[in-house]
Amino acid sequence: MEQKYTSPVITVDPNDSIFQTLQKMQLNFIKRVVVAFDNKPVGIVTERDINHYLENDKTAKALDEIPIKNVMEKNIISITDGQDDRFNQCSTRMETFKIGSVIMVNQDGELIGIVSKTDITKAFSVVYGGKYKVKDYMNEKVITCRKSDSLKFALSMMNSNHISRLVVTDEDGTPLGLISTNTFLTHSDYFSKGQTRSRDYLLSVNNQNLRVEDLLDDELLTVEPQEDLASAAGMMIKNKVGGIPVVSNKKLVGIVTKDDIVRAFSVVGSHEYIRSKYKEFY
Repeated sequence: MEQKYTSPVITVDPNDSIFQTLQKMQLNFIKRVVVAFDNKPVGIVTERDINHYLENDKTAKALDEIPIKNVMEKNIISITDGQDDRFNQCSTRMETFKIGSVIMVNQDGELIGIVSKTDITKAFSVVYGGKYKVKDYMNEKVITCRKSDSLKFALSMMNSNHISRLVVTDEDGTPLGLISTNTFLTHSDYFSKGQTRSRDYLLSVNNQNLRVEDLLDDELLTVEPQEDLASAAGMMIKNKVGGIPVVSNKKLVGIVTKDDIVRAFSVVGSHEYIRSKYKEFY
């Protein structure tokens, strides 16, 4: 694995607050941070972990009063530096454990890096062109909302379905755009209200009546089922998105995400081995 594909490590201390952690995510344009103590990883936390915690938390503490150690996932998955086929091992771990990153440590267990879904997606776009089509790995089950829906409803839909994005469609099912947790995070005003006890920290307190259409971009990024999966992966990297709606005849037929790219990466090695071993059948 080349170093250029490895994400920089952003860390927080176990006693840092949710508010401080969200600030680091926003300032560094990331969706997860490693929780470390004495340069050794003790946990990892994502935007979704924070959303889920606050949705179920009944203590009514403010965001700057809750230490991130109360939220973080303690059972971290790591890999020791120096192993062969690290990207293959990382993608397999991500797919097996349904996680978004694998922490890299040295022989002493000290934190040295992190491999994320974005890294796997970038590598796949460069190395595995022409291996699969979008239709081979896209998800045909798509959670959608309408542009007239309230932001509160859209956020509730994401949380209840444990997803990071919704495809926005019109009344005829034609996709119009995407709205994600990162969209909410970018437009929220939590920086000025760290002491709030509101659990709707992603919703701007001054704009409770905003609807989905108010946060949609004018341009919609889409792919078709027959397109090269590696090309779709490259589009995700270039446009800094985690998923792309799949359309056929302008109708929504699925969605392809970085999770799907990781799944493809985790099996491409074995598929290539089988093809080479039984190439007379291909």
